[in-house]
Amino acid sequence: MSAGTNKIAVTVTDVVPVNDLVKRFRFERSDGGPLPTFSGGAHTVVEMQDGDTQRLNPYSLMSDPMDQTAYTISVRRDDEGRGGSLFMHERVKPGDAMTISYPVNLFSLDLRAKKHLMIAGGIGITPFLAQIKQLDVMNGRFELHYACRTEALGSYVDELTSKHPNNVHIYYDDKKQTIDLEHLLDGQPLGTHIYVCGPKGMINWVRGKAADLGWPREAVHYEEFLAPQSGKPFEVKLAVSNKVVQVGEHQSLLEAIEAAGVDAPYLCRGGACGQCETNVIGYDGKFLHYDHWLDDDQQASGKKIMPCVSRFEGKTLVLDR
Repeated sequence: MSAGTNKIAVTVTDVVPVNDLVKRFRFERSDGGPLPTFSGGAHTVVEMQDGDTQRLNPYSLMSDPMDQTAYTISVRRDDEGRGGSLFMHERVKPGDAMTISYPVNLFSLDLRAKKHLMIAGGIGITPFLAQIKQLDVMNGRFELHYACRTEALGSYVDELTSKHPNNVHIYYDDKKQTIDLEHLLDGQPLGTHIYVCGPKGMINWVRGKAADLGWPREAVHYEEFLAPQSGKPFEVKLAVSNKVVQVGEHQSLLEAIEAAGVDAPYLCRGGACGQCETNVIGYDGKFLHYDHWLDDDQQASGKKIMPCVSRFEGKTLVLDR
């Protein structure tokens, strides 16, 4: 996907506070037609026009994948972020016209698995809500372990535990409840796949423990959308477009390229999919790599950058764009 294609005009039909940090948003297609079906784990990119700044943020779809009447997402407010979540919380209301992308899935269920072991932290619960709806239809076997900060901030806990009391396990940080991960992973039947979504620390913990216990890499699935970091403004030259672009303090490199009228590919805008990977032609300075797509050698080479989340500090940066 790039900046000019695969978009859907929608109307906000409901905004519901879930708790002190999370709001749920419901979108229907503005022309009254059906929305595309999707598979559990898919996300959509929501466009926000915040004054002169356009923000495009990815959010996991949490509604029934087969329900073509509406999509729902949940947004956690981040008071220290760049403003996208605050825009959604403070500015978006029922009746608003917005634009979203077609669904893209980078975190799909492996339907060959005999069991799906889900591990969620905080707002990372949202993709699992759609996956569980999908598995309900298929009579798929799953087990969910969901860590929350407090009972008050446990998004959708009541819904999950009432519908699936034998499959859902909740842990509260303030009660010192923790997942016994080694015991959990060591006791799974053959053919189980692991799915983890949540804070970076949780993802690394689960992936590392699974690797230590000999789980095949292809049986461990994870999703983490990284928010672009703010930083010092810098300048970049786009060799193909023959443009010099200024990247602002609270602007991602990808956003600056798009603002200059250059079409750039993306799928997740969160450093996970690799779609926006860009070749570096020349530079004098240092890269600030925040993605988890490039490996350590690629990041150290100075030949690649992921403009959706990564930044640069220095005198000269020339990109093949």
